Amino acid sequence: MAEKMRLLIFGAGAIGTYVGGSMLLDGHEVAYLEKPEVCETLRKSGIHLTLNGSSHHITTGKFYSDLADVFTNGVFDAALVAVKSFDTPGLINAILPYAVCLPSIICFQNGVENEQLFEKAFGIEKVIAGTITSAVRRVEAGNAVLERKRGVGLAGYIPLVPKMVTAFSHAGLNAQQFHIAPDMKWSKLLTNLITNASSAVLNMTPSEVLSHPVAFHYELVQMREALKVMQKLGCQVVDLPGTPVRLFAGSVSKVPEWIAQPLLKDILGKGRGAKMPSLHIDLHAGRRQSEVSSLNGAVVKYGKQAGIDTPVNQLLAATLEGMASGTIPIDAFEHNPIALYSSLR
Repeated sequence: MAEKMRLLIFGAGAIGTYVGGSMLLDGHEVAYLEKPEVCETLRKSGIHLTLNGSSHHITTGKFYSDLADVFTNGVFDAALVAVKSFDTPGLINAILPYAVCLPSIICFQNGVENEQLFEKAFGIEKVIAGTITSAVRRVEAGNAVLERKRGVGLAGYIPLVPKMVTAFSHAGLNAQQFHIAPDMKWSKLLTNLITNASSAVLNMTPSEVLSHPVAFHYELVQMREALKVMQKLGCQVVDLPGTPVRLFAGSVSKVPEWIAQPLLKDILGKGRGAKMPSLHIDLHAGRRQSEVSSLNGAVVKYGKQAGIDTPVNQLLAATLEGMASGTIPIDAFEHNPIALYSSLR
């Protein structure tokens, strides 16, 4: 029997709703910290979570917009961070005054640097690296649909990690413990890179990107740049829950391009296909910031430190950042990979 946990979740988006809702269904206590208007709505409507085609309306969660109220009403076993990576600095500044009250922090965010920011603010002993490979779609705040179940990864040696793995698994989240956090986070980064920025910049589905000879070529180069950076950093590619990352990486790095294209179309088409990835969704929703800085941008940053050129990742990051900020027209390279990559040819 899993020990009942008391969890604080920062953010009621897709991941926060999925993890928190699953834990609530399993009898755990969950409190959310969200914007005042979101809290007001969720207090009235509760959490809506669709799992395996079954809809669940969950009314046992608690919702707060003020951290002082959160800690006045209880002590927590863990705090789960489920906000966009570009919101991390602002969140840290908001919760820093309550550092003494904070439990261990689990970072479920994309990218490889969020944990470092939390460690700098609150201490390395208080931060747990996390990752989620399940595909979850956000309908609206507090309403999410599990589209493909894979699992959850946690890395670290503090006693809370195996307890959380057990609790998450009991709640149906398929959790796994990893011993080396950078291996887990960089392996997840690989899966976040493929057809993500390119789909956003080109306004093409993942299947269209993988089918186009020029787009596919540079997709492959992008991934090979990331793998070279990982190797230089001493990070190993590891399989993640429900995700054979080593097979994927081998297909990218060792297989001839004419074989890799149909192979990756088959592997990735099952997971994404016609579904637009997160960077495309954010860009076309009008967000002025993009997580590309934490994905392709991270490859560029660590590549520079390691002395490895990463021109494709640099081009994708700079172009998408420009589109998000408004300095580059959003349709500048629509369905035109040849124009996008012309400077690299």
